[in-house]
Amino acid sequence: MSPQAAWLAELRRLLALVAVALTVGWLIGWPWLLLSAALLALTVRWAWQMRRLLRWLQDPSQEPPEALGFWGALYDRLYQLQRKASARETELRSRLDYLQDSLSSMHDGAVMVSAGGAIEWSNEAAQRLLGLRYPADRGQALLNLVRLPAFHRYYIAGAFEDPLQLRMQGDREQTLQFAITLFGNGDRLVFVRDITKEAHLEQMRRDFVGNVSHELRTPLTVIKGYLEMILANAQQLEPRFQRPLEQMSQQTDRMENLLKDLLWLSRLESVRTQTRREQVDIAALLEELVDELRTLYPERALTLQSDTRVKIPGDYRELHSAVSNLILNAFKYSKDDSLVTVSWRQQGGELLLSVQDQGIGIDAVHIPRLTERFYRVDDSRSSATGGTGLGLAIVKHVAAGHRAELRIASLPGKGSTFTLAFRG
Repeated sequence: MSPQAAWLAELRRLLALVAVALTVGWLIGWPWLLLSAALLALTVRWAWQMRRLLRWLQDPSQEPPEALGFWGALYDRLYQLQRKASARETELRSRLDYLQDSLSSMHDGAVMVSAGGAIEWSNEAAQRLLGLRYPADRGQALLNLVRLPAFHRYYIAGAFEDPLQLRMQGDREQTLQFAITLFGNGDRLVFVRDITKEAHLEQMRRDFVGNVSHELRTPLTVIKGYLEMILANAQQLEPRFQRPLEQMSQQTDRMENLLKDLLWLSRLESVRTQTRREQVDIAALLEELVDELRTLYPERALTLQSDTRVKIPGDYRELHSAVSNLILNAFKYSKDDSLVTVSWRQQGGELLLSVQDQGIGIDAVHIPRLTERFYRVDDSRSSATGGTGLGLAIVKHVAAGHRAELRIASLPGKGSTFTLAFRG
């Protein structure tokens, strides 16, 4: 019987009891006395059933009390709900145990943190990497136990799109990477990984590129100097030597540009984590840069649209390098008579610096790899433009150093738009 039907049946019995008590009481001359006695008996019965209900709720693992009518339907309904809740709890506990078993087997550290910031669980790797103790630290605030200012800022900011890397100083140098995932009602899963070896290899790569670039500059400068001296007296050369020497000079210039870009990229990587305190007037920077490029490339159609004078914290030289790379790329991959538009505007909570061309465009399959060093969409065409293949890699690192996002939109045959999106 459904709870609604049981309630209606109980109501009918109550009305029938009232009617019988009044009828019998009227016949014997005591209608109200008999009605009061009947209602008292009914109240005692309901009080007894409520006592049985409370005793069962104190230990719901037992079978529910036996009863008829409304109370029987109520016991059955509560018992069904209790069994469903128990099954659901068992299922959730099983999933949680499975998750914890999976996380326990990981080499990376994992910490479950409640919405209030308290540690709920941690695996052995997290205890080793962060010095936690489980279960002794359960209920303790994570930020009180992990005393790393940079991690505190990262945790409180709530922007977990990119992981946080921290170099730890102690008995041995160690680099940790933190990543945080939100789940449930504000709970967080903190992953920590020891990337000391990877960081060391990356530093070795940077040092190698920087050192080799520095070492190559001296012999390249000597070669370039002799070539310029020889070509300055080109009238004294035999015709068959003039063309090879000009080509050597062109390739020397190209190599010099490549070394400059490599050294600049190495510098960007080394200062990426530094705080930017200078307030850069992007509108003024763009005006200066556009004037320079109009002078150097008078045949190109270049226009500037600036809708805001908002300044951003950053490095003027780095931003100048990034935007000039974007504009020069637009020149290289579009026709001389096509328009290149540079814009600076505020949209929603973002400040957008865009360079739009009407050039050959880029197929979508290449866009994810465009910012890789030396990546070429078309080797033959890229070689013809004389680029180093590092321009967009430089732009990417400048964007990362300014907490900006590089967005690329392009259609083959229609043109491309490269946008640096800064947080407002």
